[in-house]
Amino acid sequence: MDERLRFVARLLDGETMSALCKEFGISRPTGYKIFNRYKELGPKGFEDRSRRPYRHANKLPFQVERTILALKREYPSWGAPKIREKLIKELPMVNPPDLLPKKVTTTRERFPAKLTHGRSHNEEQAIYRRADH
Repeated sequence: MDERLRFVARLLDGETMSALCKEFGISRPTGYKIFNRYKELGPKGFEDRSRRPYRHANKLPFQVERTILALKREYPSWGAPKIREKLIKELPMVNPPDLLPKKVTTTRERFPAKLTHGRSHNEEQAIYRRADH
């Protein structure tokens, strides 16, 4: 924080951005970022910011996830396509439907194992044996 303060103070005294950046060992875009944050936020702009993302690309909104889980509990035999269609009908405020999860999102990897019904190992073996004969 002290380095950033000295950087901006010298910049405000009239030194050039490129000379200061070279002296402080930072790139010019970083120098402009520090200076612009100071102009926007004042001394608070010198504080380190969290690197945590604002949102997660694959994270569903809480209401949508809760609705999917409720549907899985109510209709355990339903698959992803049917659940997605039900979501489109139950959540008309989500427009366009492209904002709803794709079919693959509502499958096994996404939700607790108790709410999905995959084939057991024995069932898989029986299907494999039937296919051979």
